[in-house]
Amino acid sequence: MKFGVINFLKAGAAQLIVLHHLAFYGPMSDHVRLMLPELVDWLAGSARIAVQVFLVVGGFLAAKSLAPQAQPGIADPLGAIWRRYLKLAPPFIAATLLAAAATALASSWMTHDSISDPATLGQLAAHALLLQSVLGYPALSAGAWYVAIDFQLYALVVMMLWLSRRRAWMLPLLVATGCALSLLHFNLDPDWDNWAPYFFGSYALGMAAWWASDPHRKTSAALLMLAACMLALVALVVDFRSRLALALVVACVLVLFGRMRTAGEGRGWATIDWLAQISYAVFLIHFPVSLLVNAAFTRFVPPEPELQGLGMLTAWAASLAAGAAFHRWIEVPLGRYFSAPRSAIAGRAATA
Repeated sequence: MKFGVINFLKAGAAQLIVLHHLAFYGPMSDHVRLMLPELVDWLAGSARIAVQVFLVVGGFLAAKSLAPQAQPGIADPLGAIWRRYLKLAPPFIAATLLAAAATALASSWMTHDSISDPATLGQLAAHALLLQSVLGYPALSAGAWYVAIDFQLYALVVMMLWLSRRRAWMLPLLVATGCALSLLHFNLDPDWDNWAPYFFGSYALGMAAWWASDPHRKTSAALLMLAACMLALVALVVDFRSRLALALVVACVLVLFGRMRTAGEGRGWATIDWLAQISYAVFLIHFPVSLLVNAAFTRFVPPEPELQGLGMLTAWAASLAAGAAFHRWIEVPLGRYFSAPRSAIAGRAATA
C-alpha cells in the first residue's frame, strides 16, 4: 500500500522541476520561446515554486518517520543524521560526477552560459559534503542546492527532537517558533537561502500536517497545525509570496488526504506510483541529460523553434528514462549497500 496523494504530489512536482530547468537553461528553450513565449516564460519562472511541494512533503514524511505520534526524544540523533546523509549523498555524488562529465562533453559541442567551468577537486569535495552553497562553490547541477537543504532541515528536526526529549511541551514550541522565525524573518532575506531556516516554514507546515492528519489526533497536534496556518497567513499579509501560498495549500491537502492509501490499481495510479518512486533519481540526473540533449540539438539540428521544441520533449523523455535507469542501477544498489549491517558488507567483500 502506498500514500496515493503523496505520490501524486511528488510525481507532478518532479516533472514541473524538470520542465522548469529545461525552460530556464536553454539554449533550446531560447528558440522555442519565439513560438510559445508565455508557456516557456511560465515554466522558466513560476514553475520553480513546485519545489515547495517537496519541502512540505519532506516535512510530512520526516514527522512520520521521526516522531509519528508527535512524541519528542530520539535515541541516537547523530546516527539518525548519518543515516539521512547515507540516503541522500551517495546517489547525489554519483549524479554530480555524471554532471561534471556531461558538462565537459557538452562544452565541446556548444558555448552557452548554462555550461559551468570544469569541476575542481575542492568543488567536488564540497558537493560530497553537501556544503557547496555554504562554501561558495558553484553548483555542478541544477537542484543540487535542494539536496543540501533537505539534509539541513532533517538534521534540524532531529536536534529539535533531541532537545525536547525530557520536556514534551518543548517540541511543539520549538516547531512553532522555528516556523514563525522562518516565515516572518529568514524567508524574507535571500541571503539566508543557503540555510535551513529560510525554508523551515514550509517544512514545519508539512510536519504539522502529518500530526494533524492523525485520525486519533491530540488537541495539541490540531492546535499546532492551526498555529502554523495562522503564521503562514500572517506572513502572506506581511509579504505575499506565491511559494508560501502554495506550501500552505499543499499542507492543507495533506491534512485532509495525506494518509489516503492506494494499492496502485489501474494504469493511472501505477504510472503515478512509478514516477514518484523514481522522482529523486530524475531530480538528480535530469540536468546532465538535458545539458547533453541541448548540446546535441545545438550542434546538429537547425535552430528552428519546432525542431528545438522536439529537442525539449526529447530531453524530458530522456530524463525520465535516465532517471528510471539511475534509480534501478545506482540509487537502489547504493541504498542497499549503505543500509546493510557492516558485518554483512564485510562478509560479501570476503567472499567476492
